[in-house]
Amino acid sequence: MKTAKHISDRIRLMIVTKQFQVGEVLPSTRVLGKQLSSSFHTVRKAYQVLEEEGLLRSEKGRGFIVNRQNTVLDKTERLEKGAGKFRQLLEELIGYGLDEDEVDELFQEQLSYMDWPTRINTCASVGKSKEVAVMLGEAIRKQIGVKSSVITTDEISQSVNFDALFVPLQHFRLFRSESENAVLLPIQYFLSPDLIFGVSERSAIDSIGLVTRDEESIPELLEELKLNLRFQGSILAGSIYGRSLPLFVHDVDLVIYTRPCSTIVEKLLPEKKRAILEFEVSAKSLEIIRSELWDQY
Repeated sequence: MKTAKHISDRIRLMIVTKQFQVGEVLPSTRVLGKQLSSSFHTVRKAYQVLEEEGLLRSEKGRGFIVNRQNTVLDKTERLEKGAGKFRQLLEELIGYGLDEDEVDELFQEQLSYMDWPTRINTCASVGKSKEVAVMLGEAIRKQIGVKSSVITTDEISQSVNFDALFVPLQHFRLFRSESENAVLLPIQYFLSPDLIFGVSERSAIDSIGLVTRDEESIPELLEELKLNLRFQGSILAGSIYGRSLPLFVHDVDLVIYTRPCSTIVEKLLPEKKRAILEFEVSAKSLEIIRSELWDQY
């Protein structure tokens, strides 16, 4: 279980390296606690430490917000605090039996790794279509609090603009051979259990309609629905056009729609006739992201 000090140290570093931007609302204490396998009390204590340092501010009804990108310590205070931390670390290393040369070697080696946090400044989620990439990015953001841009599998050349890519397993080999610089994080995802359970609990459903924002999203999402729902009836699929829905939405028993087209669908269809399609990222993929963006920071 992560301590409050561990969490505050990592968040401080992520703020300074602009993983969290000024004005950004941090994950709630319960959400971040779940992501880091810590209690919300521990996360709150970490947030309060950073609030005292001026990096965060709390607002009623919103939570903790990034207040500034750097600490308020001047150079003398920074050096004094750094010297104290370094002295404590040296005492621990000497206690483990390291001599002066070994400490120096270790320090230089670890110092060479410290370009890593500044290197991971930009992330992108990958999808066969922009819409699927957006859905994957949203799932990652909701489950682990990491925001990302999006690129499609046809935009591999754009991978040079990002430090890390969240790549679905089915596209991993393609990006591994074509993307030279970005850190590739393999992502396994599924249809949300809420959708699967919700559809299975509905009675008298003989037909389903899939509505997407992009036509390019239909083949992949339709295949996911057929594979996971085991639905015996008919499934129609189409994308929105302008501010209108496919005509079949009035003829099917249930409309399953994606988040990117939710504004139109939810405005035109009653709640009882619709169900949203969202992704859920596997625990293993979350562990990989967490180890890259938290544990090794």
